[in-house]
Amino acid sequence: MTKAVIFDFDGTLCDTGIGVKKSAKFALDAFDIESPDWEELDFFIGPPLLVTFQEKFNQSAADAEKLVKKYRERYTNIGLYESEFYPGIPSLLQRLKNDGMKLGIASSKPINYVEELLIKAGLIDLFDYISAVSFTADCETKQSIIDRCLKELNVQSDEAIMVGDRFYDMDGARETGVTSVGVLWGFGSKFEFIESGAKYIIDKVEDVEAVALGLYERCENVQGIFSGNVISVHQDDVILSNDKPATRECVDHPGGVGIICLNENDEVLLVRQFRYPYKEMIYEIPAGKLEKDEDPYDAALRELHEECGAVCEKLTPLGEIYPTPGYTNEIIRLYAAENPTFTEQKLDDDEFLQASTMKFSTLCAKVMSGEIKDAKTIIAVMKLKELRNK
Repeated sequence: MTKAVIFDFDGTLCDTGIGVKKSAKFALDAFDIESPDWEELDFFIGPPLLVTFQEKFNQSAADAEKLVKKYRERYTNIGLYESEFYPGIPSLLQRLKNDGMKLGIASSKPINYVEELLIKAGLIDLFDYISAVSFTADCETKQSIIDRCLKELNVQSDEAIMVGDRFYDMDGARETGVTSVGVLWGFGSKFEFIESGAKYIIDKVEDVEAVALGLYERCENVQGIFSGNVISVHQDDVILSNDKPATRECVDHPGGVGIICLNENDEVLLVRQFRYPYKEMIYEIPAGKLEKDEDPYDAALRELHEECGAVCEKLTPLGEIYPTPGYTNEIIRLYAAENPTFTEQKLDDDEFLQASTMKFSTLCAKVMSGEIKDAKTIIAVMKLKELRNK
């Protein structure tokens, strides 16, 4: 059972890349050391600076110390503040605390920098212990840093997970007996995680919580079954959190949009069409799938115009819904609109539907009676009704 989640800092919690790489380039240039452009200095993220200057640029220990000192001239005053926490990290940390987890940091970054950025972001109180290095002892191994964090959190190695973005984090986790989680939003790669034996490789911030709670499923193999004009179907072999195998049948979908639009008479624009899978004619809000690389907002304006001949200047986002998460990755983005002007419909050749209107109060009643069955329509109606009641 996981009791603690330990995070690397650079590239895992916080995108410090610009500040670190520009400061490294500043130091190298100051000593006329030939080096790539700063954008190509990703290898400075993760390991101790002293080690990187020696290994990557053939510097002696004494010269590497001079480079570190020059690096810190810029980083302390400028580079530190070029950092930004990754989207979703603050809410993830709060959820993990709500789940009863202890939170720690195991970083090769000087603790002064880590604490300052956490304080600036208002996140420091979420952590039970920060294990990092000092300016005078910044070559401590990742294993030692993680070991200290485990001790101060008062948890055993099999009660914690280590979340990081480089193989140094995975190696340190393995050496301490901690479950390793490699994240793909930082500076590492899937290949290096595989090479270093990461147990989990994740690409979404939210997946950290799933791993910590023992709910995450690791994909081992994907077998394509069908590829059509709209969807593709595949069967995946997965490993459950208890290390037992299972299979998942999945439908990939490009996603779609739905728009609840009211005219000046408080009537909702609807379409009525025959839905072949149900062999039934149903009422729905205007909706459609996303085209390749299409922005959802633009898609919503397009679908409203095509299906109802309606043009609106502004849409209000109503959030996203997962219509059937048991077997498909489809996401529908909902929008609200009002006071449309009208022009001609632009239906596809194989699209046959009837545009109509219905009083919002009547539509709400039909939703509650069960006469309206389309999920996106029901959710859009309920969301808009709630917003109007505020």
